[in-house]
Amino acid sequence: MFFGEYEHNIDDKGRLIIPSKFRESLGGEFVLTKGLDCCLFVFSMEEWENFESKLKSLPVSDKDARAFTRFFFAGAADCELDRQGRASIPLSLRKYAKITKEVTIIGVSNRLEIWDSQLWSSYNDNDDLNYEDIANNMAMLGI
Repeated sequence: MFFGEYEHNIDDKGRLIIPSKFRESLGGEFVLTKGLDCCLFVFSMEEWENFESKLKSLPVSDKDARAFTRFFFAGAADCELDRQGRASIPLSLRKYAKITKEVTIIGVSNRLEIWDSQLWSSYNDNDDLNYEDIANNMAMLGI
């Protein structure tokens, strides 16, 4: 399980240090893809296979299901850590997530999310996020 929040800088070659706390659970090889809310999702191979299985079970006849599946698969990239614990983030994914220099990496249960630090700050400062309302909606889902 991933949790916590860490700030790092991405270097000029697009490499990002993955916090040591996350490396063992992530494994040497993992999948990086477009995420929701303008961030990147990082899945261990095991979690990617679980996620992939769910996407593959969606009906190909459903327009939204096709779009949702395309979104994640077209943006996906196999990644691995170098000896310094860095991952190379493809340019297309950096552009999608508007990542320039300062990055916030957060653990979100079964995945990591990589955010441009300014976007992460803006997301958290969003007045539309009312966590009491969100909690009530989650209660309706049984959480």
